[in-house]
Amino acid sequence: MPLLDHFHPPVSDARPWEAFHAYWATEIGRTLNRRVLPPGYFAGAQVHVGRVEVDVPTFEGQGGTTPSDSNGGGVAVEAWAPPVATLAMPALYPDEIEVHVFRTSGGATLVGALELVSPGNKDRPEERRAFAIKCASYLQQGIGLVVVDVVTDRLANLHDELVRLLSQPADYCFSNSSSLYTVAYRPVRRNKEGNQMDLWMSPLTVGQSLPTMPLALHGGPVIPIDLEGTYMEARLDSRL
Repeated sequence: MPLLDHFHPPVSDARPWEAFHAYWATEIGRTLNRRVLPPGYFAGAQVHVGRVEVDVPTFEGQGGTTPSDSNGGGVAVEAWAPPVATLAMPALYPDEIEVHVFRTSGGATLVGALELVSPGNKDRPEERRAFAIKCASYLQQGIGLVVVDVVTDRLANLHDELVRLLSQPADYCFSNSSSLYTVAYRPVRRNKEGNQMDLWMSPLTVGQSLPTMPLALHGGPVIPIDLEGTYMEARLDSRL
């Protein structure tokens, strides 16, 4: 079945999109764990859309103390409260639909990431910049990255946004400003050239299959990400 022929959620309601891409991220992580990653690595999906911690004081109105146990047999312990913040600054908390790959030796260490772009990531200039900053933070730590953007109802290109954030010339942007694309990034340090970023750039087209992309694990191998196979499995699982 061709790519993207079935799934065009309206701008006013992206919930079906979010549900499907949660399935897709989970399927990518499952495939990596079962068939791709060598021993000593594991993958996990992270899905946070429109989520931020709610500031609700747990013991508000209880006099600032709480018993140390539920049986009432302990000594009351005073709950510490921080001082009032100097200022409250507006902030952005971008959507996260991603797969993380960890190396287990020496404790779980993040070595690779795959980002599925959400409609919210492309919605406004500040959202696009926040997404680019997150990607840049991975790359500046030497973490390999794959970005997949199949959002059909917003036209921004977040790879181009990342290129501008890194103050690189337009030579590294998509020539036709494609709004559907996937890019793999490998941070490398070469003897003669110094620090570089290998790029695998692939525009996507409605009705065509997704490519297999390379994910470079920091200090480890480069592994294949079968976007088409995992996409099709997610379609079956989600029934969307």
